Amino acid sequence: MTSPVIPTIRPARPEDVPAVVAMVHELAEYERAPDECHLTTDQLTSALFGAAPALFGHVAVDEQDVPVGFALWFLNFSTWAGVHGIYLEDLYVRPAVRGTGAGRLLLATLADICVQRGYRRLEWWMIDWNPAAGFYASIGAEQMSEWVPYRLSGDALNDLAAQVRAVAARPNH
Repeated sequence: MTSPVIPTIRPARPEDVPAVVAMVHELAEYERAPDECHLTTDQLTSALFGAAPALFGHVAVDEQDVPVGFALWFLNFSTWAGVHGIYLEDLYVRPAVRGTGAGRLLLATLADICVQRGYRRLEWWMIDWNPAAGFYASIGAEQMSEWVPYRLSGDALNDLAAQVRAVAARPNH
């Protein structure tokens, strides 16, 4: 029996986008929310490779340079630490490649970027039933139970945005 080939990690390229979009949709299916995922190839291409990209990506590739996993991330900023950090939006490794070290290498790549650039944090959220919790604990990641996530979207987001427009429309404003 041969050992599984450890994927190589590299920055995402424009030609990787269709595979990454497909894996994002696979992730949405895994997280039981396929109807909530609307990402297109054009959207991801623009976000990663447009005029002023604010999203970054790395892929795990097999021996034929085919993406088999990815990490999409962006910079955040800690006002308390006074420096940037990385927020990992999504990490996914295709089931056939799990156990090869691809996920660990993707996270290690982001950790290395943090260390090289003087960033103090690498952060992400995980759905509470994901079995990756044990893996994350094994690499020293800490669950942040004292912080509660909030989200404003849909009608609530539009309603709140309308308040600023209403104020701006007042006379003498």
